[in-house]
Amino acid sequence: MEPSLFSIQTLVHQIKQEIFSSTFDLYSFVSPSAYDTAWLAMIPHPKQNSCPKFKGCLDWILDNQKEAGYWGECDHDGLPTIDSLPATLACMVALKTWGVNEKHINKGLAFIHANSTTLLKEKCDHLPRWFAIVFPAMVEVAQAAGLKVLFPNGLEEVVLNISLEREKILEREEFVDKYHYPPLASYLEALPPSYNIDRKDVTMNLSGDGSCFQSPSATARAFLATGNQKCMAYLESLVQKCPGGVPTMYPMDGELVSLWLVNQIQRLGLAEHFTEEIEENLKLIYKATDLVFSGEYELEEARVFSRKLLEKSMKLKSLNDNLVNFPNFRSVMDHELSVPWIARLEHLDHRMWIEENKVDTLWIGKASFYRLRALNDKLMTLAVESYKFRQSFYRNELEELKRWSKDWGLTDLVFGRKKTTYCYYAIAASSSLPHNSMVRLIVAKSAILVTITDDFFDMEGSLEDLQSLTQAVQRWDGNRLSGHGKIIFRALDNLVSDIAKPHLHLEGSHVAENVRNMWSETIASWLTETTWSHTGYAPSLNEYLKTGMISVASQLMTVPALCFLSPNVHPICKLEANRYQIITKLLMVSTRLLNDTQTYEKELKDGKRNFVILHSKGSPQTGIEKSVAFAKQILDQIEKEFLEHTLMDGHNNLPKPCKHLHLSILRAFHMFYNSGDLFDSDTGLLHDINKAFYVPI
Repeated sequence: MEPSLFSIQTLVHQIKQEIFSSTFDLYSFVSPSAYDTAWLAMIPHPKQNSCPKFKGCLDWILDNQKEAGYWGECDHDGLPTIDSLPATLACMVALKTWGVNEKHINKGLAFIHANSTTLLKEKCDHLPRWFAIVFPAMVEVAQAAGLKVLFPNGLEEVVLNISLEREKILEREEFVDKYHYPPLASYLEALPPSYNIDRKDVTMNLSGDGSCFQSPSATARAFLATGNQKCMAYLESLVQKCPGGVPTMYPMDGELVSLWLVNQIQRLGLAEHFTEEIEENLKLIYKATDLVFSGEYELEEARVFSRKLLEKSMKLKSLNDNLVNFPNFRSVMDHELSVPWIARLEHLDHRMWIEENKVDTLWIGKASFYRLRALNDKLMTLAVESYKFRQSFYRNELEELKRWSKDWGLTDLVFGRKKTTYCYYAIAASSSLPHNSMVRLIVAKSAILVTITDDFFDMEGSLEDLQSLTQAVQRWDGNRLSGHGKIIFRALDNLVSDIAKPHLHLEGSHVAENVRNMWSETIASWLTETTWSHTGYAPSLNEYLKTGMISVASQLMTVPALCFLSPNVHPICKLEANRYQIITKLLMVSTRLLNDTQTYEKELKDGKRNFVILHSKGSPQTGIEKSVAFAKQILDQIEKEFLEHTLMDGHNNLPKPCKHLHLSILRAFHMFYNSGDLFDSDTGLLHDINKAFYVPI
């Protein structure tokens, strides 16, 4: 059953009430840490040593043992993760300390014996640092408490090797070490007596709130060792805020959570529902190094360094434990590295984030992940419903577009590329326009006609046919046309009427006239390029680019659609051909260079003009590869300026939705020409199109 707009709006309202209200309690969404909760449960009551100080923590342990016998996190398949081993040991020690419920302890011991081989042997070559510190310590603490921790035959050597790794860490690192974070001090509860830490070392490294590096377990151990009342005040504050299970870190970084929340909302495709909330919570975020502006050399260096670091990490058998570890993280990293941000389409990016990540992890704690699972689940539910809803109206719009192409005879043309689906996919998947927006259909129809008319000039029409069509468009009268030229003109006239009709009520509106002039200008540029090819004329690079930035026709897919994006459209609709705003000119040049760097081999065979080809012929000693590099260097600089105009305030008077449409068009071109010419491929995009429109999420 397809979701309705009403059901989605209901979910949005619920989330706004729960997450963005003034009464929002972040800690109510945090998954408790069984490991840290167990350490608080071990603290005796100061007036009655036979009872726990924090009985709520002990009760939480009793109530939260998994059916399989363990405590701690499970993955998204419901299977225990490696942190369940130290967490289970700690919880059993807490129960043993107070002589509570031997049944729970026996189930925990049985789990350790039955599952430690699976959990340890698979990861024994690349266990994270925190595990090498914590796990041997908890085995020792459990044995000292009288628990018979038995490992299966053949696992003793693995456990010994983990203990030896701990010894190396303890010998190598200082108690507070600037080269390792979190430092050993934050693992105070896991450090052996032989480490020789006195009270002074502990108290010197307490934070102002009385915690030991914001770690509940380390702070609990600090109190047990020193009796420091600041530590107790911190623990009491923590339990008051989280009366059952406690998180792996307290207090939480509110700004980091805000970053996570906004990032999650955007990457799940939900930004349109929370525009005001995002603006209020965040002034600046994102993919900073993907948005390098001109002159930002340090950021460029940071981008190169980050990329090299990620590529190096991908080659390792495991990812460093200081990186966030979540299901399919490696595939997400591979996607980020292989496809530039500007070449990814939002709709499919949202799907990948929903399906592959299901991520609720902010960072890795000492012995467990720091999760916001309950909060993330609500967003995930909305994301899935929203994606299904988008798929349904995308399918309907695509069918409407196919009918339009057939009704106006475009489908029956025997020449050229049939790209109705490709054109619609590019605009629908590259943007997050409202579901009822006319923009997608206007852009897609424009792109379809651009493709067909361009092919008519390139492969079908005689020079006389092309001149006749050019003249007919200039006078906007197709009565003298016949055959293919007449079919193209009739469809074009219908498109211009569709664009102009909703704006006829605007006083002084010249939408139809301006769109006609834009098409006339573009078709004239195609005739110029065809004449160059027929006569063998080689224009200068500047002359070529002046014509080529028009003939690429990205302005035809962008400017007319702006009238449907903003209520204050009158100034935009009066825009005249040849008087484009700078942001549009930058888009036109970028898309031309992007096209030329990927199509020069084909166009060289066809005898067509191309920026790369002209540069190479003008500098034959440099070679074609250097000409490609030269074009890409210019493209890089122009795109930096374009992004500055698109994403920064003060560069133009266009409303944000209009600037974002420019960006969507550029992203669509990048998708087609990122690493080849996907637009001319009959099958290269079919898999992605099916995922975007048809395959259930």
